[in-house]
Amino acid sequence: MGMPFGPEREDLHLVITSDPLAVRGGLAGLLASPLLGKLNEAERGTAEIVLAEVLNNIVEHAYANMSGNIQITLCSQAGGICVNIHDQGHPFPQEVLPQGTLPQTCPTNGLPEGGFGWFLIRSLVQNLTYRRDNACNHLSFVLPVEPVVQTVSSSTPT
Repeated sequence: MGMPFGPEREDLHLVITSDPLAVRGGLAGLLASPLLGKLNEAERGTAEIVLAEVLNNIVEHAYANMSGNIQITLCSQAGGICVNIHDQGHPFPQEVLPQGTLPQTCPTNGLPEGGFGWFLIRSLVQNLTYRRDNACNHLSFVLPVEPVVQTVSSSTPT
């Protein structure tokens, strides 16, 4: 069952510290929220993967060797959930998102550590944008969601 969209639009705002435990708790809170709680199992799985990758990247890279806050805003819209994430950590190199190409793999060496995150993010979201403005990183994307199809049953009088 997908999420309904329409006049009952819901927004969710959350601020967490750039700490792995805070990210884990924040992610659990987001997934338990009414906004993400209405998603079907596949959509919730996608939301969890994407949000975990993005938030952990912010902790590991944007806030490497420093601390700060991560601001997350989610809102429902036709066809998905719009996600806006802001932090005041380090910018991406050249202020450009990673391409998200898969790393080279070798069957005899196993899978490499890392390199899959941006590939997953790029393949699971829509309208992915990044900009750096006034020492702040702004990342936004849409988690696609199938609209709920309402069926009307008709009964014939007897």
